[in-house]
Amino acid sequence: MAFSSQYTSKPITDVFTSDTDIDRRYCRRVVPMKVLILGLGRTGTACQSPYAPSSDHATNRSFPAMREAMKELGYVDTYHMMSASIENPPDALMWRDAFAAKYNDGPAFTREDWDKLLGHCQAICDWPGCAFAKELIEAYPEAKVILTTRDVHSWHASTLKTVFWRVTDPEIQWLQYISWGAGFYYPMLKTFFDCFFEGDFVGKGKEIYLRHYDEVRSMVPPEKLLEFQVKDGWGPLCEFLGNAVPYGRKFPHVNDNSDFVSRSKWRNKMQMANVALNFAMIALVVVLFWAVLLITLRILAFGW
Repeated sequence: MAFSSQYTSKPITDVFTSDTDIDRRYCRRVVPMKVLILGLGRTGTACQSPYAPSSDHATNRSFPAMREAMKELGYVDTYHMMSASIENPPDALMWRDAFAAKYNDGPAFTREDWDKLLGHCQAICDWPGCAFAKELIEAYPEAKVILTTRDVHSWHASTLKTVFWRVTDPEIQWLQYISWGAGFYYPMLKTFFDCFFEGDFVGKGKEIYLRHYDEVRSMVPPEKLLEFQVKDGWGPLCEFLGNAVPYGRKFPHVNDNSDFVSRSKWRNKMQMANVALNFAMIALVVVLFWAVLLITLRILAFGW
């Protein structure tokens, strides 16, 4: 497909970020898809990692509450925007192919393609997946569906301060041209907002939020659908999925907007460090080339 063919391997100088480099075009489904969590991003919010000191930017990451909850229940990975933004940026290319298929009459994005992109996961949540509710329900009719919900006004305000801020962040806008990871991720994020929110999140975001939820409700039989708020805790989620409530484990703690921007800015800095190291390596190679060339010419000219 058009965007997937633009894949390039991770530079050896990208040492300040821990991104993986998996070309999903050559992957396949290895676990069954069981749960489609199709509520919009910022409805499952985020939880603070219990394993990291608060002062450590590199490890003090926030994790999506629903993703952590599904992990606690034993599901093998839950795909999330983080999967493409900070874990395996080349995924963004396949997502752009999916957007092209849905919104721009591009080549069809089939069940086989979804299995390549999501084949390592038993669940999916957040964006960009929520933009493909119809396609995912059709591709995985056996999967149960969860709609994470939140007051639309609170959701809109939270998204404005976080993910929409990220779309308009000038640092990542120019980093996309020189950074391997940002060059994959940012165009996909921008495409998501342009397509799903029709290029006007500020003006149309709330309307599209409500429309999305009505559309999902209309596509899923009531017995296969759970409308869920993270404040409801383990009870309704485990009952719906048929899992036992984790003994002695609290539902992942919500940490709404507090560190999204700071984490994103830290990510920018680490990507800038990658780029600076890459440029330094190129400069060193150029200097060494000219030094060897001049020495060689001197030997040829003077015998020394």
